[in-house]
Amino acid sequence: MQFLKFTFFFLLICAKSVCFAQDVLYTEYEKFDFRSDEYVVAGMSGGKLYIYTSVGASPQLNAYDDSMNKIATVLLDFFPAKIYEVRFITYPDKIIALYQALEGGKVIQYAALLDETGRLKSKPLELGSVKTGIFGATRSYFEHAISDNKRALLVYSAEDRSDGVELECKWLDDNLTLIKKTKATYKTDNRAEHGEVNIANDGTVFMVAYTTTGAHNYADRFWLLQLRQGGNKFEPKEVYLDDKFVASGTMKIDNQNAKVFFSGFYSDKKNGSFDGIIYTTYDRSDSAKIQRKFIPFDRELIKVAGIRHRQHPFDDYFVKHLIVKNDGGFVLVSELQYVTTRSTYTPGFGYYSFYSPYTNSTVHEYHYEDILSLSYNKEGEREWSSFIPKQQYSQEDGGVFSSFGLLNSGGTLAYLFNDFNVHHSRIQLATVSADGKTEVHGFTAEGNDYPDWIPKSAKQVSARSMVVPCLHKKQICFAKVQF
Repeated sequence: MQFLKFTFFFLLICAKSVCFAQDVLYTEYEKFDFRSDEYVVAGMSGGKLYIYTSVGASPQLNAYDDSMNKIATVLLDFFPAKIYEVRFITYPDKIIALYQALEGGKVIQYAALLDETGRLKSKPLELGSVKTGIFGATRSYFEHAISDNKRALLVYSAEDRSDGVELECKWLDDNLTLIKKTKATYKTDNRAEHGEVNIANDGTVFMVAYTTTGAHNYADRFWLLQLRQGGNKFEPKEVYLDDKFVASGTMKIDNQNAKVFFSGFYSDKKNGSFDGIIYTTYDRSDSAKIQRKFIPFDRELIKVAGIRHRQHPFDDYFVKHLIVKNDGGFVLVSELQYVTTRSTYTPGFGYYSFYSPYTNSTVHEYHYEDILSLSYNKEGEREWSSFIPKQQYSQEDGGVFSSFGLLNSGGTLAYLFNDFNVHHSRIQLATVSADGKTEVHGFTAEGNDYPDWIPKSAKQVSARSMVVPCLHKKQICFAKVQF
């Protein structure tokens, strides 16, 4: 009996330490110019991790084993000379590459099917093209949406018009068979804007559309537009706002329960501060049923948030993730972020600076601060809140080293971020348990001469591991973090 008690106590201690333990494995450094070269963490296929790099216009897929040793390099010699954007979708036995190329004054969208070793299986498929202006490619011309099971793919372009929104769609399966291409338009009384576009496992497309008002461009009318696979007519579901105004939201499709969720912040005034959370549920099994809740911030939450930001504590928060729980509740993850400008004659130096005060008349400053996680039950009652304090500041870099990477293990949320000041940068790990208990840990990331991590570009590649790009001078490496 004493032995059993001791064993149980020992296992408890080990379980607690394992929960927050982490190992870091680095790849070898390779030459890399941050301003001109490209990288993408593709994901796992055939038991190997694939990472795309394009250094000096030489695109390739590098394969790594579990210890982050490079075991193969595949030259993507079928890529055109000027690649605009690249995205990979990985499967156990294949890889899909979606890429845009600049060719003869056009941006062309391609898709290519590779096997699990990264080799091209068939001729790349051209999915569309658009002419660029005199200044060349200035925006993203084609977007992609992937279903949860990765069997339904959507390549689309959306356009906002003076009287509505237009969506041009191409549906493909996971073998890159083109199923259908259509165009759908939704008319409104005045200028509308499109938001997030997602695709369900059955190929149904959902798009957010809204009209705006006021100085902050909050939404005063809001629709969830449904487009069935191969269809050319939207089925609109208006979310009535009851004289409230919505901003900064995100969508989530629950394929198992045939529901679509949307959540974000709302304000009682068109130019006011955020007053609470909006949460909508569309039940696809009942096409007339769309539930909506306005959940005001309670006094306790306002008090806690006001400790660090006394005036308008929820302003400048942007929704980053919506996590729907099995019991119908949800967790909303947001981050405080904003951009300021200043004259070079009054410089403010953060840990990272990418500008010369002799060539820039104004400097863009990027601020990424606290992470706010809010958990609600299905009745809309707040269960817990988690504030993770951080303060990240940089200039003329788009905040590349700021923000955070999120790993969702199913029971714990792990946030990885840089904590830097003028003299030093270190990696921090914050964990939030299922009951809202929050702990911030110093993160041991020894090796490779302490490179600068880019957590916002991290990718979760398994239930308890993520891969993070890292820079050191004019070199790049990748760190695999195992929790």
